[in-house]
Amino acid sequence: MRIARYAGPDGVVGFGLVEGVEPDGSPGPGTTVTPLRGHPFGPTEPAGPPVPFDDVRLLAPVLPSKIVAVAKNYAEHAAEMGGEVPAEPMIFLKPSTSVVGPSERIDLPPQSERVEHEAELAVVIGRLCREVPRDRVAEVVLGYTCANDVTARDLQRVDGQWGRAKGFDTFCPLGPWIDTEVDPSDLAVRCRVGDEVRQDGRTSQMVRDVAALVSWISDVMTLLPGDVILTGTPAGVGPLAVGDRVSVSIPPIGTLTNRVALRD
Repeated sequence: MRIARYAGPDGVVGFGLVEGVEPDGSPGPGTTVTPLRGHPFGPTEPAGPPVPFDDVRLLAPVLPSKIVAVAKNYAEHAAEMGGEVPAEPMIFLKPSTSVVGPSERIDLPPQSERVEHEAELAVVIGRLCREVPRDRVAEVVLGYTCANDVTARDLQRVDGQWGRAKGFDTFCPLGPWIDTEVDPSDLAVRCRVGDEVRQDGRTSQMVRDVAALVSWISDVMTLLPGDVILTGTPAGVGPLAVGDRVSVSIPPIGTLTNRVALRD
């Protein structure tokens, strides 16, 4: 099942069940959104009739209390950054205020001259959990979505730590929705800027898989419903410029597209 967070024709924000999408996860002429009662972190119940997809506006599928991101989880990306895969997972936090949804702007801040895209599979946590064994990780995961771990690369290098470079407003696009049934073990992860394919990897290339990451992170900190884990990016990261349209595609989940602008 695919669960979206959206604003309806009346402007009211809620969660809905998305049905009738194409095999690659893109919406088609018959795609609809059925409103759900409450939130998706429990039993889901329809709250009204389906509405046409074109009549709603997608928002970020969750508003997490925290985003835990994993660095250097693809060997080729670690190499292109001039490093090696660490002996243990390397994690950092992105603030909740960095989250934006599909079609929203990525704002380039005046402090940086080199902002880059990083396409990633995102894990959405479905229940409060701590110290989760690897073989029980599936019990605490609600589903998966697309993410772009936008990074001010020049500031990352200058600062020597990543809080500022990764933490600007709009630097964590998420969407288009949460897929609760997809198998994360071997998914294509692609990034396009305009018509140019920049990144083209597979989750099977991750050094540590989803189960290993969720288990390891939950040994460090308690995870709450709606928290997001970014699982790392394949090789091919590159710059974004004003006017670009950047898309992260992970079939069959879908595609997350954002436009790039100067920060107001």
